[in-house]
Amino acid sequence: MSAPAPSMFSTAATELIKKNDYEVGKPNLSVFAETLLDLARSDRQIIAVTSDSRGSGKIGPLGEELPEQLVEVGIAEQNLVGVAAGLASCGKIVYAVSPSCFLTARSLEQIKNDVCYSDNPVKLIGISAGVSYGALGSTHHSLHDLAALRAINNIDIVAPADNFETEQAIRAAALQTKPIYIRFGKVPMVTLPRLNNTFEVGKASIVREGNDIAFIATGETVIHALLAAEALAERGLQCRVVSMHTIKPLDEEVLIECGDQCSAIITVEEHMVHGGLGDACARVLLESGNHVAFRAVGIPDEYTVTGSQSDIFRHYGISMEGLTETAMQLMERVP
Repeated sequence: MSAPAPSMFSTAATELIKKNDYEVGKPNLSVFAETLLDLARSDRQIIAVTSDSRGSGKIGPLGEELPEQLVEVGIAEQNLVGVAAGLASCGKIVYAVSPSCFLTARSLEQIKNDVCYSDNPVKLIGISAGVSYGALGSTHHSLHDLAALRAINNIDIVAPADNFETEQAIRAAALQTKPIYIRFGKVPMVTLPRLNNTFEVGKASIVREGNDIAFIATGETVIHALLAAEALAERGLQCRVVSMHTIKPLDEEVLIECGDQCSAIITVEEHMVHGGLGDACARVLLESGNHVAFRAVGIPDEYTVTGSQSDIFRHYGISMEGLTETAMQLMERVP
């Protein structure tokens, strides 16, 4: 096992990773690029379209090996989505690759109309998602993408939590006949000890069992929730951890089970607390009649602090220590 970069986790969290022998793999973005190249080699209908993101999207090797299967539009995200939709309408299997902050803001109208309304099964790949760009600040953070795309009909939304989920999501997307948005960050990912090695869009993955608190997390926050669960076990609390890799359609069955079987639920996301995973889960729980103790952890309604991704995570409590503290506070409300 390779040790995680010191900046990713606190010393205590790093020790837990070593203690549990969790494997540290590649950045999800690298796995995406490798998987896409493997798919493209065997299917010449697969096309990657990018807006000056061959390097940051790790798809330069695809362009070098299969130049007829990569389209570069330059820094023009609206054109990116329009071209991708046009190719998809002609039967091509299209992956549109761009930084998520620009892909889902600058070209939101094209996603809504050219892709979703026109029912073109484009695979929208948002790279450097969340606060991956760190100190570049709010202009480069994508803390709106889940909320914006959840409000658009006819699109699935996926945020893989490790390399396994990433590879499976990219392969599943190739077969999907409706639009899909998949978001990635940039850091090396810890391989999750899930209870079964299956992946299906719309079906959550159980990472850890427990009936005291359920952490419902997505994307790069899942490992922090798992480490918090391990730390809380030392305090006598057994916490369930769910990788809710698909934000839309949400796995309502697993969520309601958590509400019925656990004393509290904490959602965790690298996104604004408005309109993302937390809001989606709260609606389902309330409509089901479940009034479990609930807390949504994410980025509050403010311009984010300046710093690295790990700095921002720690500042807003998206860390082992922060989530452990939130869990202890929430359990004080449980009878």
